[in-house]
Amino acid sequence: MSDPKTPFELMMEQAQEMAKAFNPALSSFDPKGFEKMWPTMPKDAMEMWFGKGISKEGLDAKTRLLLTIAGLTMQGAQAETPFRMTVRHALEAGATKEEIAETIAQMSMFAGIPAMTRAMDMAKQVMEDKKDDET
Repeated sequence: MSDPKTPFELMMEQAQEMAKAFNPALSSFDPKGFEKMWPTMPKDAMEMWFGKGISKEGLDAKTRLLLTIAGLTMQGAQAETPFRMTVRHALEAGATKEEIAETIAQMSMFAGIPAMTRAMDMAKQVMEDKKDDET
């Protein structure tokens, strides 16, 4: 006997059916596949667009990306693709694995342990994938 579907699961099924009706190609859309098509920006480009290029006296790209990781963690780390992409970009911008982990851990005080655990798991996966890419 299977468990009844949650309202969220039912809503997701309806959204998928609607997407198929609008565009049949969307039935096979995989956000992780899209993620692989989106390259990580070079640190210099991130600094120009998201760092001190916006405000000469403002935050650098690394700090902005750590803040973005904090915000995404606060949302329960539900936006998986943007979260993973932000972790990759933060690493490219010079953030250490320890800084990323500390940023996520700090959010446990505000977002709760489940959100922190989910974010840590995704960040760890990105870091392991990055390590595999380097070998």
